[in-house]
Amino acid sequence: MPTTIRARAAQVMAALVFAGATLLPAAAPAAAADPVVLRVGTTQDLDSTNPFNTILVVGYEAFQLTYNLLTEFDKDAHPAPGFADTWTRTSDRVTFHIRSGMQWSDGTPATSADVCYSWGLAMAAIKDGKNVGAGYLDPNVKDAGVTKIECPDASTFVAYTTDQSDRVFQVYIPILPQHIYGKIGYKAMADEKFDGPLVGTGPYTLAEWKTGQYARFVRNPNYWGNKGYEDEVVLQFFKNSDTMVQALKRGELDYARGVNADQFKQLQSDPAYTTVAGKLNGWSQLAFNTYSKPIKGGGASTKALQDVAFRDALGYAIDKQALVDRVLGGFGDKGSTVVPPALGDWHVDPTNPRTFDIELAKQKLEAAGYHLDSSGHRLDKEGKPINLRLDYPNSDDNYPKVAQFVKSWYGQLGIGVQAQSFDSSTLGNMVLPPEGGGQAKYDIELWGWVGNPDPNALLQIFKCDAIGSSSDSQYCNPTFDQLYALQLTQSGDARKATLAQIQNLIYADAPYDVLYYENALDVYRNDKFGGWQNMPATGTPFFTYGPLDYTLLTAATATPSPTPAAPSASAGASASAAPGGSASASTPAPATPAASGDTGTPASSTSNAPLLLVLVLAVVVVVVVALVLMRRRGAAGDDE
Repeated sequence: MPTTIRARAAQVMAALVFAGATLLPAAAPAAAADPVVLRVGTTQDLDSTNPFNTILVVGYEAFQLTYNLLTEFDKDAHPAPGFADTWTRTSDRVTFHIRSGMQWSDGTPATSADVCYSWGLAMAAIKDGKNVGAGYLDPNVKDAGVTKIECPDASTFVAYTTDQSDRVFQVYIPILPQHIYGKIGYKAMADEKFDGPLVGTGPYTLAEWKTGQYARFVRNPNYWGNKGYEDEVVLQFFKNSDTMVQALKRGELDYARGVNADQFKQLQSDPAYTTVAGKLNGWSQLAFNTYSKPIKGGGASTKALQDVAFRDALGYAIDKQALVDRVLGGFGDKGSTVVPPALGDWHVDPTNPRTFDIELAKQKLEAAGYHLDSSGHRLDKEGKPINLRLDYPNSDDNYPKVAQFVKSWYGQLGIGVQAQSFDSSTLGNMVLPPEGGGQAKYDIELWGWVGNPDPNALLQIFKCDAIGSSSDSQYCNPTFDQLYALQLTQSGDARKATLAQIQNLIYADAPYDVLYYENALDVYRNDKFGGWQNMPATGTPFFTYGPLDYTLLTAATATPSPTPAAPSASAGASASAAPGGSASASTPAPATPAASGDTGTPASSTSNAPLLLVLVLAVVVVVVVALVLMRRRGAAGDDE
């Protein structure tokens, strides 16, 4: 709202402006008079709406709602039409046809120039040996073997590649509008705020974001694909899963991501909800600070963390089955290597697995030169008692429990542990070394990762050049880099053999101790929306690969339509998915306004359209009157 209006009009229209502000965001697509709002809860707070800066799953969910990838994913996580609707491949290039008639949400034509700009950011950074923003997205282009890109005309984008794998169709580079960001190079992109309202080609566009509360997305009227039942999507951020589940039970949420095991089991038996234990393409781990260079005022508290033998010994002090049983409630699997079982074609178990054995861990520490003093404290090789800092994000209810188990087990070795939680943004900055502008002032980071359908997304964090960007262990081994480069040139059994070497190398070097492969425990209500599907079949409806499932939702009482067959990846024929899945027979309950005391989220629009129209007209009238009064006052001032 223009600030020049407030002097004369504030007293008259304060209440109306408050009510109308969330309905009419400046420059955003017009909201429905009585919008259907899908409310999705998560305990992860959004760290950034800049796609190149976010390091969290919720950040990916946000940018995938607003922006398309060049190629998206179908329900089985295979390549599907996106910004490009068809493509052809030859020995050295892939030629993509940009969807005809596609427009940005502001009505500007979307063309290949937008792709050349967006991918060009990554290409320029790669050429300079740098990263775009946090450095999580541009490795996708490098790993796909892309050597050159060009846009010969508005409907054609060509990527020259030395890699014949499908990685070129899994590049997580959001296609940004060149007409808005085109003058910004990759170096300056990290400083862009991406404040709403945003312009995109995705099914929804970000209208507003309030840190720690919510991010609200409105329907993109120009979206080229299937349109879901919901007019708006609100991602709501909760401090913990208890408050999130209570909001779900009160009808203030439609979907809750990441509930704990006890809550999940409780809701499993309630017919009002559907519970989904999805297989995550990721893990939770202890990441050890292996950074070996001195950092003034920073770095790890002991050089022992740089010693493979020390880290190896600690691995025998973790009872991973106990963590699965007692922390995850059985919803997960014991951790081992850094390619999760969800990637069944590539995962291998370690050749020499560690077993839980406290006495063996003690023996290994003694053999490596880490002895106990007379008080039972384990000493490092400088003769200092080892007291490790264990830091974790406050977004996962399981991590405090894990931390207490680790503290107990390490304590039996004579090693002290000080556990502390931080918000995700703070922790992400804490682990950055000087190469990333930080001090790497931590010992062990308890956190997790998820990746895309190719193992490279998870493996790239162990490369030497990931230090200062995506690495949280500061691990560097030239042998790993060589093997990583080799598997980029391979496929089939040859690549799997190299990936097996990689997994065993990381396991032996132990910069990580992968604790478990947890299930994603998500829950949704059955009273308002239907057409839910898991993507892929072993996954969850949301927080997965792309925005497909948001476009398939129907009213809970709607007759389901069959989901059409996925378009061919080679032909990439243009197609829009019809709503699919089973519909609930229950009657939708009236929308309940969210409790602002929990998240500060905007209330659902549940009033009838005539009343809303009256309020909006009242706002318009008052604004016009105020402007007239101001103009008159300005004219009088000129006369004076």
